[in-house]
Amino acid sequence: MLHLDLFFILHEVEQTSSSASSVTPDPSGGGQSIATHLIPTHTSYSNGNSVAPVISEPGTEVVNDTVPQVPEVSVVVPVYNEEENVEPLHHKLDQSLKALGLSYEILYVDDGSRDRSFELLTTIAEQDERVKLIRFRRNFGQTAAMAAGMKCAAGKVIIPMDADLQNDPADIPHLLAKLDEGFDVVSGWRKNRKDDIIRRIPSRLANGLISRVTGVALHDYGCSLKAYRADVIKEVNLYGEMHRFIPAYAAMVGARVTEIPVNHHPRAAGKSKYGIGRAYRVALDLLVVKFLGGYGNKPIYFFGGAGLWAFGIGTVLWLMAIGERLFLHHNVHINRNPLFYIGILLFMVGMQFIMLGLLAEMNMRTYHESQGKTPYIIAETRNI
Repeated sequence: MLHLDLFFILHEVEQTSSSASSVTPDPSGGGQSIATHLIPTHTSYSNGNSVAPVISEPGTEVVNDTVPQVPEVSVVVPVYNEEENVEPLHHKLDQSLKALGLSYEILYVDDGSRDRSFELLTTIAEQDERVKLIRFRRNFGQTAAMAAGMKCAAGKVIIPMDADLQNDPADIPHLLAKLDEGFDVVSGWRKNRKDDIIRRIPSRLANGLISRVTGVALHDYGCSLKAYRADVIKEVNLYGEMHRFIPAYAAMVGARVTEIPVNHHPRAAGKSKYGIGRAYRVALDLLVVKFLGGYGNKPIYFFGGAGLWAFGIGTVLWLMAIGERLFLHHNVHINRNPLFYIGILLFMVGMQFIMLGLLAEMNMRTYHESQGKTPYIIAETRNI
């Protein structure tokens, strides 16, 4: 009997605990909940797609954090002493981009301006949250300004342009339309350029030379107004004055490059920041582009090839010196023949070239392996 009484007592205690745990709060507030209830709360993105439920306690406010919208287009504008142009430029840019019906952002990069450019840009940025502003401590050059803007750009398409109002924001829709045809880079061609002949003739010669050396035929490498897919331009690192060679760099990583004619206007205000004096820098940059494009991942082919040529020519000169001694001038010592010393010099030069190639190979491998880089770029994969 004792065991039966103990069984019924324990059974009643379990029923009491079970009923107590299911008591809900009194709507009037007079009662106290015995059990804590977890209420599933759903959040959603701005497009209405449901997200996994968030569990919250009663009385806890749930903040519906929406995912930030990635802009479709990012416009990058380097600015250097353009106080007369920044406001009308922004007005035209804003009009052109709004007409697209796409989300966008505008990144102005003040390249150490000494006038009121940054002050005016700050006012613009305060009035429009789509405007991003970067300011350099000093003037680092147009390439550095473009690189900084492109690094901060979040858009799927990145469009650089000048701040002097010579590039026309109304051409942006045409660049985007050309991208939609399947291209990765669309370069602007100032077909009816409004600069003086002193600038046009050297520019035409330079464009022809660059096209021939790089193998990417464009009429106007110097036009800043271009459109790039972000996944392509993010693979390109810019140094020196390399911004004009971006299409060639992009082609190196497999991008499809084309060009379309764009408008070009005379400069209405301010002074040009470029002159004929930069021609030698363009020539040197072109050498760098050619070397990196052809031998960036295999420098031993370049330096080793030059070394082997030097060895070969040196060997021929030695044989000529020996032949003269044996068959032509028996009484002339070989050490008095200049061909002998030239051959020795070429042997030494050849050895130095080969050693330089080996050092370049070591540096190239260190560069890739220390940063986890690969000598290839994958476009897409399947089932990996």
